Amino acid sequence: FPPAVFPLSCAVQNYSWGKVGLESEVAKLVASSDPLAQIQPDQPYAELWMGTHPRGDAVIRDNRISQKTLGQWIADNPACLGAKVKDAFQGQLPFLFKVLSVNTALSIQAHPNKELAVKLHAQFPEHYPDANHKPEMAIALTPFEGLCGFRPVEEIVSFLQNVPELRALIGEVAAEQLERSGSNDPRGVSAALRVCFTRLMKSEKKFFVDQLNMLVKRISQEAAEGKDTSGSNGDLLLRLHSQYPGDIGCFTIYFLNLVRLEPGEAMFLGANEPHAYLYGDCVECMACSDNTVRAGLTPKFIDVLTLCEMLNYTPAPSSSKIFPAAQSQLDPSVYLYDPPVPDFAIMRIEIPASIKLYLVSAVDSASILLVIQGTAVGTSTAAASEMTLRRGSVLFISANESISLHLSSPDGMLLFRACCLL
Repeated sequence: FPPAVFPLSCAVQNYSWGKVGLESEVAKLVASSDPLAQIQPDQPYAELWMGTHPRGDAVIRDNRISQKTLGQWIADNPACLGAKVKDAFQGQLPFLFKVLSVNTALSIQAHPNKELAVKLHAQFPEHYPDANHKPEMAIALTPFEGLCGFRPVEEIVSFLQNVPELRALIGEVAAEQLERSGSNDPRGVSAALRVCFTRLMKSEKKFFVDQLNMLVKRISQEAAEGKDTSGSNGDLLLRLHSQYPGDIGCFTIYFLNLVRLEPGEAMFLGANEPHAYLYGDCVECMACSDNTVRAGLTPKFIDVLTLCEMLNYTPAPSSSKIFPAAQSQLDPSVYLYDPPVPDFAIMRIEIPASIKLYLVSAVDSASILLVIQGTAVGTSTAAASEMTLRRGSVLFISANESISLHLSSPDGMLLFRACCLL
């Protein structure tokens, strides 16, 4: 039998928003797992891709395997996915697992549902490269910040009253419509919110740049005088404006929740949920797709009309955006993040220092295992030889295979495992 459990060497993406050099968790993981890796101190290390995506197919680190990449290996050995996964996802690994290190904000974006993805891909294949949906989940490795979902209406109304530049862009009619919308009429609220947000996003470039400059000047002066600018969300405004001067995305902070995650906390981004990561390091898992509809905080192609049409205009507090992990009944070391989509789930495995032998149990799905902390020697009947696991190591585990970890680190281990639980 060819080995069905093997180490991977994974692709790094050097997007400009990434943390630089060894500030980046991505760079630290790469440097720790590969002693020969050269980390450039002035280069951004934004994403580590663990999966079979054609722009970053993982390389197999086992010279007994003839296939070079994980994508090729799965194509030749589709049973490794597990019978259910293989049938449900046409012989493809259904998820892409990542680590992100965010230094400056990512674009304001949302991902289409299946139905819209099919339509966008047919109409504009150069901007929407596939016909799949792209739900995502992010789990913080360090304190992590992002914008996610529409704020409660009372918060937005308060900004409309405190930020005259915002009100000028939206216009008096739309602002009053939102102020009058009652909590007993959620459809009316969503409709008013849609009008306000669309007015903002479609405002004339020259007009919004003037308003933004006025706002930034006013907040800067107030901050210099030691005044409290929180009523205008001043700190975040100045920060985003310094990263993307003159960008309409700066105004979205008045509509979207600021969500702060502590390590181990997660957010799930379903279809049509507006979001933008702002700062920090996380592991992320998503369905296999590149479909992103963008509308600000980016130099890339922006599609304001599609974005404003597709968004979920349901206001909710930022606390509701934190997705809970469930501790496993069978194994107290495992915390499961199981989102409301079939494509993926993530396990956080915290092995305490007291445990010296730990079994990574078999699941009925191919999975990818990432080591964040600790060291161990891994053995498996499905592996060609024993495998040294350390910070940054990534293993592919075929369906229904298990691994015994012989821990050698004094402080236990922290692992994340992405799989598909149908």
